[in-house]
Amino acid sequence: MSDHPSPPGGASPRGATIVVRSGAGLSLERPTFELTETRTGKKHRFDVLAARLGAGPGNDLLLADPTVSSVHAEIVATPQGFRLRDLGSTNGTSVGGVRIIEGFLDDGATIKLGEVELTFRLGKDKVSQPISEATELHGAVGTSPAMRAIFSRIDRVGKTDATVMIHGETGTGKEVVAWSIYEASKRADKPFVVVDCGSIAPTLIESELFGHEKGSFTGAHQRRVGAFERANGGTLFLDELGELSLELQPKLLRALERREVQRVGGDRPITTDVRIIAATNRDLRSMVARGEFREDLYYRLAVVTIELPPLRERKEDVPVLVDHFLTGMGLDRSALPAGAMERFLEHPWPGNARELKNAVERAVVLGETRFLGADAPTAPTATSGTAAPSGADDARGSYLVNTQDPYKDQKAKVTADFEERYARLLMKEHQGNVSAASRVAGIDRMSLHKILARYGLDARELGKT
Repeated sequence: MSDHPSPPGGASPRGATIVVRSGAGLSLERPTFELTETRTGKKHRFDVLAARLGAGPGNDLLLADPTVSSVHAEIVATPQGFRLRDLGSTNGTSVGGVRIIEGFLDDGATIKLGEVELTFRLGKDKVSQPISEATELHGAVGTSPAMRAIFSRIDRVGKTDATVMIHGETGTGKEVVAWSIYEASKRADKPFVVVDCGSIAPTLIESELFGHEKGSFTGAHQRRVGAFERANGGTLFLDELGELSLELQPKLLRALERREVQRVGGDRPITTDVRIIAATNRDLRSMVARGEFREDLYYRLAVVTIELPPLRERKEDVPVLVDHFLTGMGLDRSALPAGAMERFLEHPWPGNARELKNAVERAVVLGETRFLGADAPTAPTATSGTAAPSGADDARGSYLVNTQDPYKDQKAKVTADFEERYARLLMKEHQGNVSAASRVAGIDRMSLHKILARYGLDARELGKT
């Protein structure tokens, strides 16, 4: 195993995913791989982008051993080769006798999960995935091979009624991809209904999905048509699916399998014709292994899966995304301050494309490329009409008052800085628990979710810091 990636496009003992010409077009090509259990000699062959290893349900390789965690590790195909990552296991993951958190695998590497030893071998067969010639598809943009492979997948799945599961970090554009699938489908002239499972109170989500009859519960003053009925003939997008309670999951599964729903308080089923697209930033397979998400519902929804790579792994998409956001504002690159694109390319973008969009807007409006959450730039020298607040010793917490600039603009800037810093510290102190944090802060959970989304913040990642 090596800690450093091999040069892209070259020969690699780790089996790099590379771009090759296939017929008249291009494809992403990667080798298959094989894991052999040392104890039994049993071989397991894989041709997937990512293989999950563990003792619980939902894994690609089940290892029935008490030293193996329910979700132990994963092997992922990348442009640099196959990457092994420990998933917070109890007894650890090692390669060649060295315990690791993450690293690239060489052909013939010995892996140990707990007390189970495996040998990693590259397969002789290759798996090819077509790459679209387009760099934009119904609002989704990207020039990287990874995104163009996703465009090809969208184009193919869009022509069917297959259920799609989109997975990606916060801000990677899951709703944009869902819309692209909808626009590419034969249902594009029918309704596209969005239900954010994470922003609706648990007591109301059933009514939101299936509807309710008048008087069916306190506050039900009139009949409500649910999302399944509103989306009839079209597409229902279930965003943040991982937030759906275990109690409601069987009802959703029943609605999907029977293609019918029953309103809360109703006495008859209602037939629906709906194409389902779901999305989540949570690891549903790990949730399945831990018993936090129903295995049968997961497999019913994950008929076709689309994994959105984070922006830090596809930096070549930054310029085209910047141009896309500027075009949406009726502007071009001349509206950006000097050196902005260079700084955009250097930043790791933990908030992904959403954070980049906010940064572009801030650069245009305020003429700065300061990234929220990064160290504040050195305060400008006070000039005529400016005054620094007394007692402001913390440069990051200080600000300058400029009477030559509009009051509204300056107030908005200070408020945004406070909101972003407050949310970061709050989530860190509460280990990413939004519900607990919102109670302490005295704001409702949805408002806190909106603040986090506004600044491209991931509660779970902040909770780990």
